[in-house]
Amino acid sequence: MAYLVLFIILGIFLGVGGWQLIVLISENRDKDRKYQAASSYALERNKPLLVAGGPFGITRRRRFFRFGMAHGYGDVCLDINPRAFEGSPCGVVADVRHIPFADKSFGAAFASHLLEHLPTTDDAKQALDELHRVAEAVFVVYPYRQSIAGWIIPDHHLWVWQKGDITYLKQKGRSGIKEEYCCQTSGQR
Repeated sequence: MAYLVLFIILGIFLGVGGWQLIVLISENRDKDRKYQAASSYALERNKPLLVAGGPFGITRRRRFFRFGMAHGYGDVCLDINPRAFEGSPCGVVADVRHIPFADKSFGAAFASHLLEHLPTTDDAKQALDELHRVAEAVFVVYPYRQSIAGWIIPDHHLWVWQKGDITYLKQKGRSGIKEEYCCQTSGQR
């Protein structure tokens, strides 16, 4: 009987672990595809690529465990914390809601795992408006709802998702709040 319980528990852990591995692989493929699309889009327009949110994040885990970069630096890497873009040839410390560049300075902007950390949907809308102001196309990457990490990381305040060219935002942890339409995200392919 004890072995049966052990096998059931082991089966649950393996099932959940396999499921999360599939989600992680899907998220990484989506991120890589969007980064390549953003790079190509900027290159086609002969303008630089803005990366909002550094490729290492602000924790030292990625470097310590030698996970490597989550994505490239682009031509300009912007983050509120300079640790996120250590080693970047052109890093800019700035808030994504107040980007210190002129209108349409960039061919494309790539924002990876950034919007869900903003405190409110209004802040995320402001960030998207700024990204659209400084770039001709905006490519957004976010954690999937199927990701357990997306549910348990305490500083993930929003759910972000896209259907076609439309980006949606929803405040986490508030029942009764309807999905909010945010904006069209140009450049999505």
